[in-house]
Amino acid sequence: MIRFIKTEDTLALRSEVLQRGKALELCINPEDDKPDSFHLGYFDEEGKLQSVLTIHQINHPKLPHTGYRLRGMATAAEARRKGYGKQLLTAAIDHIQTQLHGGYLWLIAREIAYPFYEDMGFEYFSDEYDIPNVGLHKEMYLPFYS
Repeated sequence: MIRFIKTEDTLALRSEVLQRGKALELCINPEDDKPDSFHLGYFDEEGKLQSVLTIHQINHPKLPHTGYRLRGMATAAEARRKGYGKQLLTAAIDHIQTQLHGGYLWLIAREIAYPFYEDMGFEYFSDEYDIPNVGLHKEMYLPFYS
């Protein structure tokens, strides 16, 4: 089941999957609790939170229209390759399009996640670059406007 969650609900998975076990308070993004941000979580049949993502209303300087940024998408190791992340991201995209009327969703993807976002229809719009101690990344976006 997918539902809206609070910032604090995202932190354990962010720490485990994205931040190499950093303290939870170090996994908070400055935009997390802004009124134009939201968090979604995917809960399995037993009610365990398996996947999270966060969306912030942040326009990208290279793109027109109102944009939203995906941050902190993480899926527990035992829950990968079950479609949870895809369902979660699809729900976020639907919410942005139908409720928020955003023009696009953008993100900074880790190299390991490129195929996932490509399969979801995202396009690249930056060269690959290295974030020290994290790895290779590219900016990607999914346009909703025509």
